[in-house]
Amino acid sequence: MKLIWGFLMILCSIFSQPPAAPGADLIKLPRPAPKGSVSVEEALTARRTVRLFASRSLDLQQVSQLLWATQGVTDPRELRTAPSAGATYPLEIYLVAGDRGVTGLSPGVYRYRPGDHALELTLKGDHRTAVAQACLSQSWMAEAPVMAVFAAEFRRCTARYGDRGVMYTHMEVGFAGENLFLQAEAMGLGAGIVGAFADKALSQTLKLPREHEPLLVMPVGYKH
Repeated sequence: MKLIWGFLMILCSIFSQPPAAPGADLIKLPRPAPKGSVSVEEALTARRTVRLFASRSLDLQQVSQLLWATQGVTDPRELRTAPSAGATYPLEIYLVAGDRGVTGLSPGVYRYRPGDHALELTLKGDHRTAVAQACLSQSWMAEAPVMAVFAAEFRRCTARYGDRGVMYTHMEVGFAGENLFLQAEAMGLGAGIVGAFADKALSQTLKLPREHEPLLVMPVGYKH
């Protein structure tokens, strides 16, 4: 029974990671660090929601660490940093990088590929202001060098758990969002969190696939 369950988990993790679009260029991210200098307890104590960001770029190593903490693969069975019901992994993470937001990375919208620990460019240009407008005109968001947009393909989870899979997916985005909060704090960065947005407007701004429904936006950068 254990072997069968393990095999099913592997299948779920594979099918939850659709292949990159044909001809897509993947930007391989630097290897994340497995150990930091700030304890979990220290990060929990210091963590606050940040809404003021300094005009300072991140680098690819920082982006790598943040995305890995959010949804990175940590096990040969393709299990990730955040728990997922039945290892169905319905979440998709998009990085919105601004102009000079990340050193060495062109402004654009990038889909994080956990299995490859890589970024796939899905939309060129700086879309931070448009994202902020879709988030009920919360202009402070556009000051952050990057934003992480959490979207969900619910059917990955509901195919196994029915309507209850929707609740499980909402639980999972909470786990992943807290991972990002704590990793940012441990790195001397700050993160905001936004759930107030016009779903259709945000999806259109980011040109998300129809099946990817936005759930959460988290601006990240150096604290002002």
